Amino acid sequence: MSIDLPLAVDRDADEPMSAQLVGQLRTAMGEGRLAAGERLPASRALAALLGVSRTVVTEAYEQLYAEGWLEGRHGSGTYVTEGVAAPPMPRPRPVEARSVKRAAAPHEIDLRAGLPWVGALDTPAWRRAWRLASGMAPQQRQDPHGLPGLRAALADYVRRSRGVACPVDGLLITRGATNGLDLLAATVLRPGDRVGVEEPGYRRAHAVLAGRGAEVVPCPVDEHGLIVDALPDGLRLVHTTPSHQFPMGGVLPVPRRQALLAWARRNGALVAEDDYDGEFRYDVAPLPALYGLDPDVVVYLGTTAKILTADMGVGWLAGRPALVKEIALRREELNDRTAVVPQDALRLLLERGDLDRHVRRMRGEYARRRDVVVRALDGLVLRGDTAGMHLVVDVPAPVAAGVERAAAERSVLVETLRHHHAGPLGAPGLVIGYGAAANPAELRAGCEIVRELVGTGR
Repeated sequence: MSIDLPLAVDRDADEPMSAQLVGQLRTAMGEGRLAAGERLPASRALAALLGVSRTVVTEAYEQLYAEGWLEGRHGSGTYVTEGVAAPPMPRPRPVEARSVKRAAAPHEIDLRAGLPWVGALDTPAWRRAWRLASGMAPQQRQDPHGLPGLRAALADYVRRSRGVACPVDGLLITRGATNGLDLLAATVLRPGDRVGVEEPGYRRAHAVLAGRGAEVVPCPVDEHGLIVDALPDGLRLVHTTPSHQFPMGGVLPVPRRQALLAWARRNGALVAEDDYDGEFRYDVAPLPALYGLDPDVVVYLGTTAKILTADMGVGWLAGRPALVKEIALRREELNDRTAVVPQDALRLLLERGDLDRHVRRMRGEYARRRDVVVRALDGLVLRGDTAGMHLVVDVPAPVAAGVERAAAERSVLVETLRHHHAGPLGAPGLVIGYGAAANPAELRAGCEIVRELVGTGR
């Protein structure tokens, strides 16, 4: 009989998916959660469960075969090698634990935050852009800033859509917002520098900054976003999501934006603005990005992961040109690069106006989905529902944890706010994402189950 482990892979991560799977299986065997002689799932079955190609699983298994962790039995399957006794592995502290979303199974309703609806991408414009981009000749050496044509098209796009008036030499193409933050940290931070992250906030930002040797300082937020008056002095950098705070959903008001920029200038600090879903607001027009108020102290991070798909693997970083030049030089040292075919596909989508049309279409789609969620959760206290692709249901922490477990038993995936805290304590509440569900009917059904469970105090 096959084992059942909580394995998952993250398509947004820098580490290859097969390497992620190797690490998780190796850890499970080292910690004894996978005992000698236990049978692993067939590669085809595990690939289907994770939502990846079979190649990802077979590569992981082959690596573990080579290391001696696994053995094959003729006609029977793959097993943990008999007699394997790995040295005990220390469990990571909660603050360092890496949270990885597993792929939802076909029968599950996915209400987790941070996942866009990708079903709208199968369009002639999308296919045409990739077909034309695939005809690019291979490049012997890539500009670490990115393709010039894409940088020019992006400079025009972020100016029109987000109020980011950025010269082309102040723009660098990345593999996503997280990659941009990592390149920024690798350039400006020294081991031991103190940096601020929102609490609760984007756990991956915490991991990236800690991975560069920084001392990460949790900074509290409220229903409006980052509490600027609570920022300590002495921070070298602070990471924030002002357009739609992740996960609480607040939109940072203008007085706080001005106070944050004044704080940054007073402390000689940088503000890393993660604008992960800033295009989507439903009560008024989207607020311009924070970058536009003070380009000298703000580094703007954008990505296609939410407006298109994380599979595209393209993002951007905007900052003062001298700093961007430093980041590009550091990037060359790290041999970090963004694939050119996705870059050129995005250039084509921008130059033909296809991306603008897609964002307008998705703004309407997410607005309809948001209305479905609000109606289905009628009677519950909701926060952060005026923007983005998720909202928060205000329920006590024990109830939220019970709902998360009970919903999973009924094939509905939700998360508590606890998942987005780096520290040991978590704010009460459930985070409901409305980007990943297959359609509004499925979204309504999942939310009605959540409301039912909240009502029973689960």
